[in-house]
Amino acid sequence: MESQFPYLLLAALVFLFFIIIPSFRKSSKEKKFLKNLKKGDKIVTTSGIHARINELDEKNNTCIVETMAGKLKIEKSAISIELSSNLKS
Repeated sequence: MESQFPYLLLAALVFLFFIIIPSFRKSSKEKKFLKNLKKGDKIVTTSGIHARINELDEKNNTCIVETMAGKLKIEKSAISIELSSNLKS
């Protein structure tokens, strides 16, 4: 009976390289993006609202954004890095 340990080890390595490491990279990129937001940046929320940042509240992790319809208070986690990175300030 042959050992199945090499196959299990190979499956674990594939899982590590294709699932776990990319998710860590994405989360660190998102944290850096949210940390570097500043007044005047153009953003898009996860719900598709286009806006410009007016105020940042680091204590509560919220920001006040201005849209064409007026001002909104949103959570910083609601800002989409993928959509916002396509905009030019």
